[in-house]
Amino acid sequence: MKAFRYVAKGAPLQVAELPDPVAEPGWVVVDVEVAGLCHSDVHMIDGLIEPMRRPPFTFGHEVAGTVSALGEGVEGYAIGDRVAVAIIAHPEVQASYAPGIGVDGGYAERLVAHASTLVPLPDSVSTVHAAVATDSVVTAYHAVRTEARAKPGDVIAVVGLGGLGLNGVRTGVIAGATVYGVDINPDTFEAAGAAGARECFTDVAALADLRPDAIIDFAGVGSTTSDAIDAVRRLGRVVVVGLGTKTTTFSNGSLIRKSVRLRGSYGASKDEYRQVLDFIAAGRIEPIVEEIPFADLNEGLDRLRHGKVRGRLVTRPKG
Repeated sequence: MKAFRYVAKGAPLQVAELPDPVAEPGWVVVDVEVAGLCHSDVHMIDGLIEPMRRPPFTFGHEVAGTVSALGEGVEGYAIGDRVAVAIIAHPEVQASYAPGIGVDGGYAERLVAHASTLVPLPDSVSTVHAAVATDSVVTAYHAVRTEARAKPGDVIAVVGLGGLGLNGVRTGVIAGATVYGVDINPDTFEAAGAAGARECFTDVAALADLRPDAIIDFAGVGSTTSDAIDAVRRLGRVVVVGLGTKTTTFSNGSLIRKSVRLRGSYGASKDEYRQVLDFIAAGRIEPIVEEIPFADLNEGLDRLRHGKVRGRLVTRPKG
């Protein structure tokens, strides 16, 4: 089978021909119909994040497809079932089972997934939307609903209006909050408005007069987190999701004087992923997606690297 493999820091992914995977006991083979491209893959290639596995290794952690083989002891699934592979990070991080993180991922025609990570897809949810929902949607959903605790009557702000940020805006609206957006690129404002943002700004400091209850930082470039701490109300919540820099400097005075609650947010639970699928099935969440040819995977990752993607990129490894 064909796959794109991570071979070295700073190098583009390399095309390789690999043997078809075999389902060991407790595992299944999934024919990958759709794989989503994620900025964290760019961060690993560029050395901002250290990969769990040594190269060569297959990235691609947003995956949906069809079960094509069952390992011994697997129950509840059949060949031909439409499934997504959940990235389970709550209540405990199960990184060793995560595709493209702990095991070879979806930038390949097939992969093996542990049966415990599979989620059957509703008939009304496409594999395209199911794939990007495994990270781009549910990570934003967890950050806004669980960590920022958005609820009716809250004023919240989403910083960084890319793939995750737009889903964060939509999640806040579904939660009943009034949502504002921030991005240095005004071209993102139209999509944020369509997702339900009341108003958008190019500077986090512009939020100060709004006194947000929570600010969710999907950019994570350091200054955005610092400015969020300065702008959020007293006893407010700042949630950091983005990995735009390795270190952040902020004002201890603002953090302490206002008793700001600063939290990181990583991934989501399998149950939260099921909730997101229900919202997609009901038409309340509709991810913005662009499909690119599998052969153009490196070009797609480079577009992510340079901020030239609106929403999420996906590809079909089997063509």
